Amino acid sequence: MALHVTPKVIFSRCLGFEHCRYNGQTIVDPVVEQIKAIVDPVTVCPEMAIGLGVPRPPVRLIEQTDDMRLVQPETERDITAEMAAYTDRFLEGLVDVDGFILKYRSPSCAPSQVKVYNSPKPGAGHRKGAGAFGGQVLKRFGGLAIEDEGRLRNFDIRQHFLTKLFTLARFRDLLHSPSMKRLVVFHARHKLLLMAYNQTELRAMGRIVANQDRRLVPDVVRDYREHLARALAKAPRRTSAINVLLHAFGYVSDKLTAREKAFFLDSLDEYRAKHVPLSVPTSIIRSWIVRFKVDYLQDQFYFEPYPQTLIEVLESGKGRTTA
Repeated sequence: MALHVTPKVIFSRCLGFEHCRYNGQTIVDPVVEQIKAIVDPVTVCPEMAIGLGVPRPPVRLIEQTDDMRLVQPETERDITAEMAAYTDRFLEGLVDVDGFILKYRSPSCAPSQVKVYNSPKPGAGHRKGAGAFGGQVLKRFGGLAIEDEGRLRNFDIRQHFLTKLFTLARFRDLLHSPSMKRLVVFHARHKLLLMAYNQTELRAMGRIVANQDRRLVPDVVRDYREHLARALAKAPRRTSAINVLLHAFGYVSDKLTAREKAFFLDSLDEYRAKHVPLSVPTSIIRSWIVRFKVDYLQDQFYFEPYPQTLIEVLESGKGRTTA
C-alpha cells in the first residue's frame, strides 16, 4: 500500500555511530537503532568538527545580560564563534533533508531541554533552552521532523515524529518531479491523515489543489508545502483519531454484523479511555479494508504512515504516557 521512500535524517553522531561524546562514550538507543536502519543517515558532531578532542571537558551554555556563550568552564575556552561558524556551514550545505534526531540535553546539539546557566561558577542557576547547534536547526528547519532521542522514548512523540518524517519524505519525492496530477494524488492519499492532524489546514490544502485560478505548478506546490508544514506541526488529538476511524467505519459498517460493530466501537472506547493503543481499533478497520476491498481506504496513508517494520518499536510500551 505504501509508497516506498527513504527519509534523509541528520543524527548526532554519538547516537550509536561513533564514540564521540565528551566522555568518550556512545549512546545506543533501541528506538534510534531501528529508525536509522531504514532511513538515509547523515551524522554530525559539532564539537568534534570545531576541533574539540575525545574525551574533552564538557561545555556549557551561559547567558548573561542577553549574551549567550558556549564555553568550557574547566579550560575557560569560549567556543561560541567557532560553533556558530561551523553551524552555518553545515546547515547551509544541507539539501533534501526530512528530519533530525539530536542528542538529548546536549549544550551543542539538543533542540530543547538544555540547561542554560546564568554564570560559569559551580552551582549557578539555570533555565531550559535549546543547544547552540540544535537551536539553529529549529530556526532554519522548523517545519521538518525534529526530535532528540530522549523524547522519542515517549510513545506519542515518536509516533508523531515518524508519521511526520515519512509524510515529508513522500512530499519531497513529489518535488523531484512536481505536477498537478502528482499533487492531487498525494493529497487524496493523505486525506484521512490530514483530517486527523488539522481539518482547517486540510480544507485550505484542498482549495490549493483545486487550483481554480490555474496558477503555475511551482506556485501551487510551494503554497501546499507551507500548509502541509502547518498541518503536521502538532500531533493529532485523541478525539481527532477517533473521528477519522469512525469516518472510515462508515465505509464498511453496512457489511458488518451487530457483534462486529459492537466489537469495534468497544475498542474505540478502550482507546478513548487510554487502555489500548490506537493500533488496536486501527487494525480492526484495516482488516475490514482488506476483507471488503475498499479501494479508497486501502490507498490512505493514515493506515500505514510509516513502514510496518517500525511497529515493533512503537508498540514496545516503553515510555508510553498516553496510549
